Amino acid sequence: MSQDESEGKKFAEQASVRDSGGIGREFIDFLKESKKWWLAPIIVAVLVVGLLVVLGGSAAAPFIYTLF
Repeated sequence: MSQDESEGKKFAEQASVRDSGGIGREFIDFLKESKKWWLAPIIVAVLVVGLLVVLGGSAAAPFIYTLF
């Protein structure tokens, strides 16, 4: 077995053992590690606008339109 194959197996074992916790947990870990906390309010604002767009096309539209 070559060095590359053993490293590949080691990486696969570590990846399968790690509990990622989902995309939210991964994003928070990214913010902590790279110290980019200024991204959090931007992401929250984009998610809120996206939620309003989705709900604007549903039965909840009359209630959302009264907010504006």
